[in-house]
Amino acid sequence: MHIRTSFPYETTHEDLRIPLPDGTQLYARVWRPLTEEPVPALLEYLPYRLTDWTAPRDFQRHPWYAGHGYASVRVDVRGHGNSGGLPTDEYSATELADGVAVVHWLAAQPWCDGTVGMFGISWGGFNSLQIAALAPEPLKAVVTVCSTDDRYDNDVHYMGGSVLAVDMHAWAATMLAFVARPPDPRYAGLAWRDMWLKRLEHVDPFIHTWLDHQTRDAYWRHGSVCEDYGAIDAAVLAVGGWHDPYRDTVLRLVEHLPPDRVRGLIGPWSHQYPDRGLPPGPAIGFLQETLRWWDQHLKGVDTGVLREPLLRSWISDSHRPATVYDTLPGRWVGEPAWPSPHVTTVSYGLQGAPVLVRSPQHTGVDAGRFFPFGNDADLPPDQREEDARSACFEFAVGEETWVLGRPRVRLRVTCEVPRGQVIARLCDVAPDGSSTLVTRGVLNLSARHGRDRAVPWEPGATGEVVFELNGIGHAFPPGHRIRLAVSSAYWPWIWPQPESEAGFTLDPAGSFLELPVRTQDVDPGIGFGEPEQSEPLGVNFPATLDEPRPERLVVRDVAQGEWRLEVDPRYGGTRFYPDGLEFTEDALETYTIQEADPLSARARSDWSIRLHRPELGWDTTVRTRSEITCAATEFLTSDEVICSEGGEVVFHRTWEKRIPRTAG
Repeated sequence: MHIRTSFPYETTHEDLRIPLPDGTQLYARVWRPLTEEPVPALLEYLPYRLTDWTAPRDFQRHPWYAGHGYASVRVDVRGHGNSGGLPTDEYSATELADGVAVVHWLAAQPWCDGTVGMFGISWGGFNSLQIAALAPEPLKAVVTVCSTDDRYDNDVHYMGGSVLAVDMHAWAATMLAFVARPPDPRYAGLAWRDMWLKRLEHVDPFIHTWLDHQTRDAYWRHGSVCEDYGAIDAAVLAVGGWHDPYRDTVLRLVEHLPPDRVRGLIGPWSHQYPDRGLPPGPAIGFLQETLRWWDQHLKGVDTGVLREPLLRSWISDSHRPATVYDTLPGRWVGEPAWPSPHVTTVSYGLQGAPVLVRSPQHTGVDAGRFFPFGNDADLPPDQREEDARSACFEFAVGEETWVLGRPRVRLRVTCEVPRGQVIARLCDVAPDGSSTLVTRGVLNLSARHGRDRAVPWEPGATGEVVFELNGIGHAFPPGHRIRLAVSSAYWPWIWPQPESEAGFTLDPAGSFLELPVRTQDVDPGIGFGEPEQSEPLGVNFPATLDEPRPERLVVRDVAQGEWRLEVDPRYGGTRFYPDGLEFTEDALETYTIQEADPLSARARSDWSIRLHRPELGWDTTVRTRSEITCAATEFLTSDEVICSEGGEVVFHRTWEKRIPRTAG
């Protein structure tokens, strides 16, 4: 990593408030080049608190952009951080309308030349696309990283029509803890307490809404830009990583947006900006790459970005299973179009007699983290134990085979119960038997006719189910085997269906694995500079004498047949900021299930957050507990928030709700 200290422009930064049409003011931090000439503005807009949680990341990139001649602006959405107003649901119509207003406000400032770009990762990448689909005139370009075009089937809520237990629960619990944090009196002033208490009275756990919509209805279509790609006028640079759950969005965007206004980039990365150097690498000079995009579309400079391949992607070499890789071996390839003329579908017929697929309910404990962030225990370990709980079909690799895109399975299934799910994993099996997960996919059987409806299976009926696995770039070497592993359970990623312990019968006759096989040529013209950032903020992470708990711990109660997975998401821990803030957070997610009972599934998340300013005598804590259990016909959710100031409880509320299981 090169830390840059000298730039074409000297810079300055200030905090200010951006007025909205209804009188609400959003808190913003603006970095600007010192120049008399107006410049384009870049906007990053999200709820994650610019004065603390994202401050270290913000200082890596916003000053860098300012030093290259852009006004780079970080804004907290309504009801979060030090912004005014009350919090709303994620990507609500209010949030997006506010974002449009911010774009217009920026364009009207005397230091802005009237053109605006938006960028962001995850939430900020989501609303960049969604605001682009609303087409505010000043918004000319977007860089969207690790984001989605489909809020139902490619977000943290549902996968293949099934409830995504691991992150439907965990993210709702995380956002409950996040939205309950107080404004900071250093920036919000004496009004901080009133702002906090008003927010808390308005809070409702997101999980209630998300579980109320178990099929792809109007709620999920809102904000899903795949509903109308033509609404996006801005130029879009779409970026993803093969270890990020949103990577398929990049493939869809380069397929559906006009080729003169889109480029795609997929590396081996996790859910991180590609310049940060977090596993797996290699990291790239991503800020330089985005600068070329901004210069092309906001300053009218021909930087050559439109002469790049439509899609640049990384083909990983075969690698042994591990939960973390500093760097993955491989190479870059370029596609002139998507679908690519370099990719051909090759069909592999399954062989053997019909097999009963009846996986133990704890199948999936070795799935790894849904959102890898570059931590030591994020990625799936050796899949041999998972494979033993699945029906496996293998294909010898005679010569090196490159796969690029989304594999598909066509499976002939007989099911004796009306509900269930099919999980397919693609693994790379080495001669020593080690099994590396390559990619996977899920289908809720009730969603086989479309994600917008729930059609129970006719018990005893036989039918073909077809679904895609997540996209991947991977090279299978000669002497290895391609393994398709099919299971009927995948906890805690997928919430089990009632009666799903019955499984289903899979008939290999008429069942196929379809692989997108790419020609084996590379593009020597694809290259990137060294990762580069501006000077770090200088956050201090104090040493502790406490023994760190495991990131992922699997516990088996042999007598009870119960499995428990404990996850420490490792978002940040304790850190001290240069402005005097002491910030401590601790989270633990727990997932339990009995291996023979799908109705025993339970997810729990506990959060504790302390925000402390000794010089102001300000000391606040937020503690939350979130749980989901189930019966055959309903989900049962339980949430609790306790907020304290100076050791005194100022807010305490619990929620208990029963939500019918309509499709999940």
